[in-house]
Amino acid sequence: MESVWRIFAEAVGLILDWDSDLIEIIGLSLRVTLAAVAVSCAIGLPLGATVGAFRFPGRTAIIVLLNALMGLPPVVVGLIAYMMLSAAGPLGPLELLYTPAAMMIAQTILVTPIVAALSRQVVEDYYCEYAEQFASLGVGPFDRVTALLRDARYSLLTVALAGFGRAVAEVGAVIIVGGNINHATRVMTTAIALETSKGNLELALALGVVLLAIAVAVNGAAMTLRASAVRMAYA
Repeated sequence: MESVWRIFAEAVGLILDWDSDLIEIIGLSLRVTLAAVAVSCAIGLPLGATVGAFRFPGRTAIIVLLNALMGLPPVVVGLIAYMMLSAAGPLGPLELLYTPAAMMIAQTILVTPIVAALSRQVVEDYYCEYAEQFASLGVGPFDRVTALLRDARYSLLTVALAGFGRAVAEVGAVIIVGGNINHATRVMTTAIALETSKGNLELALALGVVLLAIAVAVNGAAMTLRASAVRMAYA
């Protein structure tokens, strides 16, 4: 028990001292994840809004596909990204494999279906309220999607936060395409796995505490935004 408390105390010390390796790993994790979530939202939000706001042949199949892709196994996503980025793949000439960009691509593939599926449901709920108004005013397709995205912005922020939470905790895909290279592609989740296997529990625990803190902060922000959206809806 004494050794457990000693490890915990040293882990807290690393955090409080702003250990250089710790900060480097956290910084890379946040940069990769934020970039992936930004790209995922740029693709997933308009896609989800379009599916939620319009009725067209094949719509049900697209919804089923998006919902199914939400459960993509990370290792499968990593394998797909690896095949795309390897020397024999279509993106091989870009030489992105084992770089932060490769990890961002893998996370984007993983998160985009989640953002699209969740935003589809949010926008569809809003569309059910506004459908008659859109029809009476003759609102065009582009203006319809824009209006729905604007009015649902608080709920959609919670969707983006859900995507961030999913991406920042990912390990399987990023370790395949990133390689967990020290000072290059080592992020929090892959570093925790490596340092634990090496017996460096202090650094692993420090990263775990930071990762848990980020998860709690993201969930707290999501709940706050969701409550704000509910208050505005009934205002």
